[in-house]
Amino acid sequence: MEKPEEPSSTTDNKPSHNWVEITDVFKESVKDLQLGELLHDDLFGLFEAMSAIEMMDPKMDAGMLCNRGARKITSFEQAVADGLLTLNEVPPHMLLGIIDGTLARLVSWLEGHSLAQTVFTCLYLHRPYAPQDRALKVFCLAVYKLLDVIKELLHKAMVFEEEDFQPMQYGFHLNPDISEQRMIGMLREVEEDLHKKARNKQGDPESQGIFARIKFVRILLQVLNSLRKEDQQQNSLNDCQRLLNSAMEMLQIIKDSVKLGKGARDGEEELACFEPSINQRLLPPTFPRYTKIKKRAEAIEHFIDMVERFKVVCKAQGINSFHQAMELFAEFSQSGPCLVSRSALQLVGRNAGSSREALREALRNFCGPHALSSRAIPTARATADAFLARAGRPAALLLQLSGHNRARQRDKLAVLLEEFALLQEEAERADAACASSLGVPPKPHFATWALYHTLRGQALYLLAGFELELYAEHEYYYVYWYLYECIYGWLISTLSRADSLLQEAWNGTAAVSQGGKGGRRQKPNKTARRPRPHARDAVRLQAFQQLAGGYFKALLGLLRDGLLQAPLPGFDRERVRFEHRFGAFSRLPAPPPAAYRDFRAAAQAAGSQGSEQLFLCAGRHFAQAGQLLAAGGVGDAPLARTAKTNFVLLRLLAAGHRPKIKPTFCFNESKQFPVICLTEGQLTHE
Repeated sequence: MEKPEEPSSTTDNKPSHNWVEITDVFKESVKDLQLGELLHDDLFGLFEAMSAIEMMDPKMDAGMLCNRGARKITSFEQAVADGLLTLNEVPPHMLLGIIDGTLARLVSWLEGHSLAQTVFTCLYLHRPYAPQDRALKVFCLAVYKLLDVIKELLHKAMVFEEEDFQPMQYGFHLNPDISEQRMIGMLREVEEDLHKKARNKQGDPESQGIFARIKFVRILLQVLNSLRKEDQQQNSLNDCQRLLNSAMEMLQIIKDSVKLGKGARDGEEELACFEPSINQRLLPPTFPRYTKIKKRAEAIEHFIDMVERFKVVCKAQGINSFHQAMELFAEFSQSGPCLVSRSALQLVGRNAGSSREALREALRNFCGPHALSSRAIPTARATADAFLARAGRPAALLLQLSGHNRARQRDKLAVLLEEFALLQEEAERADAACASSLGVPPKPHFATWALYHTLRGQALYLLAGFELELYAEHEYYYVYWYLYECIYGWLISTLSRADSLLQEAWNGTAAVSQGGKGGRRQKPNKTARRPRPHARDAVRLQAFQQLAGGYFKALLGLLRDGLLQAPLPGFDRERVRFEHRFGAFSRLPAPPPAAYRDFRAAAQAAGSQGSEQLFLCAGRHFAQAGQLLAAGGVGDAPLARTAKTNFVLLRLLAAGHRPKIKPTFCFNESKQFPVICLTEGQLTHE
């Protein structure tokens, strides 16, 4: 049996070229050009001219860094010849340093840097079959397999952007001729050998550390291999939970022994196997980019966080409700997960949450359309099925949206709102068609559901601007006004309508079931109404509406008193800013976009009574928000603290106290609703 070919980089390929001297021809050709002139051709435009200027310029071409400085770049062969790399019986502290340094570079790659400047700066990975030390050799091959599995998982989920992940391989062959199962078996064999050595050397932390690292790599490979499969079975995900618990135990051992590896304290420059510029020639002629390698302890913390999030991902397999999946995905995204865990959640839960059956159940639980019941006539059921098929795409995009990074989510929300604008039109037609086939007055079942998710998307779009720090402080008050008057008011009304439709559906079902038992059809008992299923969400939205109203009036009062700096009118137009901030809503049929004149009329009406009255009204809004957050099972303690703090401050402002310096806004408790901050001793009484 032939030995599989070793993976290698393009640096080993030495193609022969027939170079032609063109210097004299070039000089002769440019004699007719004046200084500053460029030759324009269909195949040579400004883009090609810029590329030509960048190439071989040390300030512009990353590859030219190799020609600067006296330091000589050492290749794998040269390092072995000079005795800098150990291939046989690598000392334990050296092996710990190599593994930890490589894992740190793996994390750096996952945070958006290139493979050539992170993982493959390890010279051992250029010749993974060369080491005779079995643990080092198997680890190097396992790194190749890990890179391949992670790359496939990320490509299947497709929620990464160019700033998140660089998929270029730079000529490295990431898929050695070893299957995943064989690779896991090889790691397990090395793991058993290390376990025996660790038992013979009782209390040796270095041997235990190497064993923990090999076992962790094996578990990570198994978990990623399971998560990347599109047809995950519940049994495999249950096994993942068990493996993740073992991985957490190994990570604790790794965390305790990370200082034992060579280079952990004095810097990784001591390890000759890490050559930062070995792949510099493989980089394209672009601006030199500084690659900051994660520290080893920080990389271990990254893996600990990843394992914890994988546990949440495995729980998503049992979710069959679209609304539950949407809440889980949104909460997961707000916690700031890494790219790998975001992608894993997409593969595990996206298909289950946006399937037609999941949407059917979501609509039933939201507003109870009769056309979705088994007793509906075939025409109405066909209309409902057609709407569900149409709703599948925006529903899937809404779940996929939470897999992107927070900055990209806002951009994609603006595009997704156009999808929901079309879905609203489809929903209205579906409601009319169902009513016509059933011979009853039209009820806005599908339209209510589509409008609810449209409004949620609008709220997320506006609130994301606070999280991303896109708004200036003098813009806050009309963003909160839009939320207060337009978004949350419509959301509360939409949920109330959904509750009414659902009560009607329940009462109609009860009446039909009573009439089908041989007795007379009785009228539903209005006093014995079921509890409102959307009551908790409605209370939370009312609290958000009160918070937004409080900020609107408080900020308006601060602007009137000159406590917030507004731009000079000659250099800024508030109307232009207003229309730009809400331009993404211009194509929505419902709710109708609010005009700037509506905002100015509301601001003038609210501010006609003076700033003290504005502060007093704003304090009432915050007090009401705090009461709503404390009641109704909402239980949002940070927001309740924010509301209480702002209430106390506004009571002081309403009593005539004024700060000596302008207020600041602290988003520590909440990323969307800040605490208006004034330090002690900054208030004076007028």
